[in-house]
Amino acid sequence: MLTAAEIIAKAEVKAGFRDTETGLHENLAALVAAIDSGPALSATGLASVENGLVTRSAERIEGLKWVHEYPEIADEQIAAPVILTGLPRSGTTYLQYLFDRDDRFRLIRTWEALAPMPPPGFDPASVAQRKAQESAVRARSRPAVANFSALHLHDDDGSEECHAFLEQGYAAAGFFNLYDVPDFFDFLMDEVDLDAVYAVHRRQLQLLQWKSSPRRWALKYPNHVIALEALERTYPGARFVMTHRDPVQLLASISKMTLALRSARYAQPVDPHKVGRQMTLFVRRHIDRILAHARSAAGERVTHVDYYRLQADAAGVIGEVHERLGLDTPDRVGSAIASWHRDNPKNARGANDYALEQFGIDAGEVTDLFSDYISHFDIPSEREGLARAGVSA
Repeated sequence: MLTAAEIIAKAEVKAGFRDTETGLHENLAALVAAIDSGPALSATGLASVENGLVTRSAERIEGLKWVHEYPEIADEQIAAPVILTGLPRSGTTYLQYLFDRDDRFRLIRTWEALAPMPPPGFDPASVAQRKAQESAVRARSRPAVANFSALHLHDDDGSEECHAFLEQGYAAAGFFNLYDVPDFFDFLMDEVDLDAVYAVHRRQLQLLQWKSSPRRWALKYPNHVIALEALERTYPGARFVMTHRDPVQLLASISKMTLALRSARYAQPVDPHKVGRQMTLFVRRHIDRILAHARSAAGERVTHVDYYRLQADAAGVIGEVHERLGLDTPDRVGSAIASWHRDNPKNARGANDYALEQFGIDAGEVTDLFSDYISHFDIPSEREGLARAGVSA
């Protein structure tokens, strides 16, 4: 396993620039140490993590280089973005795809997450090549995770979440889904300077926006819920839209995804019960952040969305969200949302079946553990929610 210093050195060579954001190196060192002290990665897994960390580091450093050469990039205003978030597996990707039917918003594209440089407004001729590259990479990676399409909604040149940009600051909570790194997750929750991480996130948006017609950003990442205060400081005027789903159901779903992602990376079989225990804590700590924010004065900046109503009446719910954001819903937008919703019903890309027992999860115990969250947002069970909304399971 490469050390943090070796990763940075390789990235500096790749980017052709010196890394001045040394404060972030502590995050990288904690992540590398946690991966290195955990179960042994397979040869493929080891190559993947080293390549990924060098690549993301180089992208961050290259961003520094662009701003050094074109200081006006730092003047780009990321005005009042809409942050789409919620517990993992609570329908945030579905919400993102609905927002992507509205051309008033700018969303990260899949190919921009994979190859964010050069800024597309500076080099529009590179876009077609990067789209083709993204399509080829996804085609190779999909078979590594069984039933990927059912696990995660994804289209070539579709909208993408912020995970890759948080990887640049070594502070993506999703690292814990990819790797067995509980110590790193605790470090992320308790010690990481999230303001420094989101400064990297903002710079990446500035790079993507530079020399392009600015539109209001809609930015999706479930794990943004652990950083709501940092997001408010980074993006004054930001508004939040948060999905809510039965936490028992989403815990089973995130456990299944984590098991699949880790199984593609580790040398030995991954213990599903260990995954279940870790993901229970993972979700609980996300809930703690959600409830703390909801009980604060800033909680009024969040629009809450019932996952089950969204599944039943996407156009109606998004219209309500627009109203809360101070927006109208033009006919073309309402029609586009309704059409996409009709063409992409639940399980249209395959059923994502999972059993709580596989992960050693007792539904009753989990319901009790998450009862404060369930009560605060009046969240029904999955069965009740789908029945109430008239949606087939």
